[in-house]
Formats: sequence, structure tokens, C-alpha cells
Amino acid sequence: MISIKLPVNVSNWKTVSFASTLYLCPILDLLLEKIPKQLHPEIRLGLQEALVNAAKHGNKLDPSKRVVVKFCYHRGEYSWLVCDQGNGFVRNCNSSLNELDLPPEEAENGRGLCILHQIFDQVLWNHQGTQVKLSKQFHQFSKSSLLIC
Repeated sequence: MISIKLPVNVSNWKTVSFASTLYLCPILDLLLEKIPKQLHPEIRLGLQEALVNAAKHGNKLDPSKRVVVKFCYHRGEYSWLVCDQGNGFVRNCNSSLNELDLPPEEAENGRGLCILHQIFDQVLWNHQGTQVKLSKQFHQFSKSSLLIC
């Protein structure tokens, strides 16, 4: 597993926080608001996977626990930092993203992690496994149509 120290100074980022739930449509709509329309389906799928993982697997759908998402556009790249209040997890990937090292009873859940790697240019986890930073390059679009933080 590759783990990194995620950015500590995210004060310039926008933040949304919500109780652990699988009712994610309004949250996803907000997170996609400034994303170019032609990329909505792909980015929506990836963000939905990350939010479901945080609420369901991280926080165990405990409504007293929150999922926090920080997001920003900077220098041609959108980034999202998804944080949960769970116990974290350890992800062991072999050389191929298709070969997740998961017990058979958890294999269904492991596909979401591969989806994240397919959609985003960068997927980085903190050491505890409670935060994931997702990044996607958008150089081809005009900055006037994007959220600048």
C-alpha cells in the first residue's frame, strides 16, 4: 500500500460535511456543480464510490459520525479529500489493480477501489486509511468555467 501525508493546509478549499447516509444525490450535485458537464457521469461515479466507502465501510452508516469532503480546483486539477470517522483500513494491491488482496467475503467491495483508480489521475490514502485524496486533471477546459480557490 502506498500511503502519503495528505495536505494539512486545506484552508482554501471548500468543505461539505454530512451525517453518514447513502442518500448522496444532493452532495454529489454540489460536488459536481463546477465540473464540465461532459465529465459529470465519470466523476459522479468515482465520487459516489468514495462517499459510499466513507459512509458505509468507514462510518458503518452511524448517523452520529460524519463524512467530510474538501474540494478545490488549482492549476488545472480538481481535488477532493474524503474523510470518515471510522477505524480505517489497509489496502494491499499487488502489481495489478485487478488483483486486490482481499478475502473472498470482501472481494465485492474491493471493486470500488479499482474504480477510483480508473477514474481519477491520483488516488492517495493517509496512513490510517480514513482519508482519500482524489485528483483529476482538467487542463483542456477554460478556467473561467471552473471553481478557483
